Amino acid sequence: MKRIKYLLIAAVLAITCVNTAFGWGQKGHDTVAEIASRHLTPTTAAAIDSLLDGKSIVYYANWLDNASHTPKYIYSITWHYKNIDADQTYESAPTLSRGNIVTALNREIGIMLDPKQPYSERVLALKMIVHLLGDLHQPMHLGHETDLGGNKWDVKYFDRKVSLHKLWDSMLPESAHKWSYTEWADQIDRLPAQRAETLMQGGINDWAKETYNICTQVYAATPKGTKISYDYIAEWTPTVEECFLKGGLRLSDILNAIFDPQYTPKSSIDFHRP
Repeated sequence: MKRIKYLLIAAVLAITCVNTAFGWGQKGHDTVAEIASRHLTPTTAAAIDSLLDGKSIVYYANWLDNASHTPKYIYSITWHYKNIDADQTYESAPTLSRGNIVTALNREIGIMLDPKQPYSERVLALKMIVHLLGDLHQPMHLGHETDLGGNKWDVKYFDRKVSLHKLWDSMLPESAHKWSYTEWADQIDRLPAQRAETLMQGGINDWAKETYNICTQVYAATPKGTKISYDYIAEWTPTVEECFLKGGLRLSDILNAIFDPQYTPKSSIDFHRP
């Protein structure tokens, strides 16, 4: 499977997507990856250690946000989100030919499962999966195309005008808790094993729909011009925590299913190898 064909639309994407913002912020992506790393089997952990030359998945958790702005990886700039406008449903929203977060995740998982793929492609696919699973659980990544996923939806964060996307990307998590990513993981990754496995159920589309439902609630609760208060932060902090936790647990399930033949996946993703 070759990626070079995606470079043909690089110039167009560079023009049309200049206002696109990514999320979560660094701490959010690190937290998702840290939680996932704590649920990897020894076999999976060893395989990842080999692929990433001893670096952890946390090291690469935010890599794609920067890479997508470079000529080499510009083809992936639309892979961070799926646009669903207010007059559309998840099912009726069109899928762009250049792909979105759902098609990208399915594609990269397929690369990881294909033994014919070269080493370099598998390394790249792993980095992308780690990042995109985090993005899949950021509500504004299933937002409206008309406002660029909340990037053109301004609210007032105390004395600052910010976009709704930026609020959810980094400001809300940072306001919720002044924790490091390891402290985030320590505090929210405390579920009994059976409950954690329940959260791993479903597939990419199911999780995207779940995030989309949260996104519609965020839009409704945050009209343009909303003054973000401490009450707002307190109300939505549990949602942020849940999104981080689900992202991490589900990432671990995908990685374990890919790398450990003895692992029984909890999700409904097709991990069949060609």
